[in-house]
Amino acid sequence: MRIYDITQELFSCHVYPGDMAPAYRRISDMEKGAVCNITELEMNAHNGTHVDAPRHFVKDGISIEKLDLSTLVGPCTVARFEGGITREMLLPYRGTERLLSKGNAWLTAEGAEALSELGVKLFGLEHQSIAGDNPPTDVHVAVLSKGIVAVEGLVLTDVPEGAYFLFAAPLKLAGSDGSPCRAVLVEGIGEM
Repeated sequence: MRIYDITQELFSCHVYPGDMAPAYRRISDMEKGAVCNITELEMNAHNGTHVDAPRHFVKDGISIEKLDLSTLVGPCTVARFEGGITREMLLPYRGTERLLSKGNAWLTAEGAEALSELGVKLFGLEHQSIAGDNPPTDVHVAVLSKGIVAVEGLVLTDVPEGAYFLFAAPLKLAGSDGSPCRAVLVEGIGEM
């Protein structure tokens, strides 16, 4: 069994253009005589490796704590894509519930619309947005309005294409439109 940590380190992570970079400050420091260390965080719910809830782009969409965890944990496929991912490029993955895109890729509006038709319940990629550097609204609405979970900011550089078991549970942030997650892939534990 091999475990791949596919999560960005938060304080050095890629940040979507215009978003604040995550930061921390030590409010209690043992080096300064305190009895313990306590760290205060300042960040955006969409920094680093994170999960988008429907509420991110769908006004009445569910928030992050209401996502079905069985979607975020289970067998998945890692496949290499480059550029804009179209419906045609996704056809070989019909019936794949969890699909992770390795490479410099993003969903086109057509690709985003095709995910639910093909049975994809979770789509993840290395870019900080499933729309890449393109305007994000149409792609996010197409995915999130159908209840498909988006996991953005993955690190798949050292992960070979193939079948894995994914763990990508977000923090339980009531009412939030997204959340950081610690995403890992496990190789060799079977189909479970």
